[in-house]
Amino acid sequence: MSKLASILKSWLPLAVVVTLVCGIIYVIAQQVYRNSANDPQIQLAEDTASQLEGGLQPSMLITGPPIDMATSLAPYLIIFNESGTPVVSSGQLDGRIPVPPPGVFEYSRINKEDRITWKPRSDVRHAVVIMHYKGSKSGFVLAGRSLRETEIRIGNLGTGILIGWLVTLFASLISVIFMELIINSRRNAT
Repeated sequence: MSKLASILKSWLPLAVVVTLVCGIIYVIAQQVYRNSANDPQIQLAEDTASQLEGGLQPSMLITGPPIDMATSLAPYLIIFNESGTPVVSSGQLDGRIPVPPPGVFEYSRINKEDRITWKPRSDVRHAVVIMHYKGSKSGFVLAGRSLRETEIRIGNLGTGILIGWLVTLFASLISVIFMELIINSRRNAT
C-alpha cells in the first residue's frame, strides 16, 4: 500500500467524524439562536391575549408612533379580529399593516398558538408568535420582531464553525502524516 493510501485510510474516518460533529454543533446552535429569537414575542403575545380575554380594548394596548418593521429591531404587536383583519397595530411596513397568510390564522385557531418566521417582504424576515384569544370578541395577537441580529449571529456562528472545521481537518491530517512517518521510521529501523 502506498504512503498516500495509508494516510488517507487512517485520516478519512477521522475527517468524517470531525465533519459530522461540526455539522451537529452548527445545527443545534442555529436552532437555539432561532428559537430564542421568539422569547420576547411569546411573553408579549401571551400577555396581550390575556388582557384582551379579560375585556381590554385593543386600542388601549397599543400606543405610541408606529414601528417601521423594515428597519427597527423593536418588537411590535398587531391585533386582528376573528376573520384576520387588522384592528390595531404598533408595526407598519411601507406605511401599511401587513397581514400574514390566512393559514397562519387557521393553525392558531386550532392550536391556540403558532411560531413562524414571517417574510412580509423579500428583504424583511421576522420571528413571529401568533395567539388566538377568546373573550367578548375573539381574534388574534401577532407579536413580532426583526431577525436581523439573530441572522448575523447565525452567520458568525457558521463562519466560526467553518474555520474550526478546516483547522481541525488540517491538524488531524498533519497528525496522521506525523504518526505514519513515526510508524514507518520504526519499521525501517528494525
